[in-house]
Amino acid sequence: AALTGWAATEADRRRADRAGRAALVAEAEAAADAVQRSIAGIFADADVPVADDPVHAATVAVERAEADRRRLRERREQAGTLREQRAGHEREAQVARALAGHLRANNFERWLLAEALDLLVDGASGILRELSGGQYELVHDKGEFFVVDHHDAGLRRGVRTLSGGETFQASLALALALSEQLSGMSTTAASLESIVLDEGFGTLDAATLDTVAATLENLAARGDRMVGVVTHVSALAERIPVRFEVRKDARSARVQRTGR
Repeated sequence: AALTGWAATEADRRRADRAGRAALVAEAEAAADAVQRSIAGIFADADVPVADDPVHAATVAVERAEADRRRLRERREQAGTLREQRAGHEREAQVARALAGHLRANNFERWLLAEALDLLVDGASGILRELSGGQYELVHDKGEFFVVDHHDAGLRRGVRTLSGGETFQASLALALALSEQLSGMSTTAASLESIVLDEGFGTLDAATLDTVAATLENLAARGDRMVGVVTHVSALAERIPVRFEVRKDARSARVQRTGR
């Protein structure tokens, strides 16, 4: 009786165990089906046909994707190189178009004059800044000349608004810059070693005359050229350290040197 009871109990246990294992198998099969469906969905989204061996199909798909990625990277690098080449060609084309425009008879002359004017104004501006003690600079815009006054918050003024002394400084700066530009063009490397200013001072008022005299003193202090002044204005002549005075009488004239 005891043996019979044990056998019955063992049979029940084994049946329960089989039922549990069957349930686990069913759950595993359901999970496998879900995974298969998920894999099939992923393959479908990637437009990869599902084969009998999904692992092999996935491996092949990954290898193809890697190859496609490498080709894409190479093409992107090629595209970057081509963009750089195109940018270089566009810059060269822009230069060529500008050069073609400049080389037209009228445009080349206009361009050459504009370049010469830029150089002239740049040189004159430096000289004017030196002669005026840093107060003025010369600029130009569309053919018009302007003076920048650094003692007045950098105000730009048209040359028609300049006083007599300011006009003299600007004109002298332009003349000196022009002489330097012309000497630079000389094939013999000639330089302007002297400059003579002949009259034009008699109509200046006292303040302007003082500005002119100070400008001439600054010019002489540069030491790169001799500055001569021809004048009948005593107030200006007295500011010149070395003078040659011409004295005339009824019958003759004589030259007398004064100063050091």
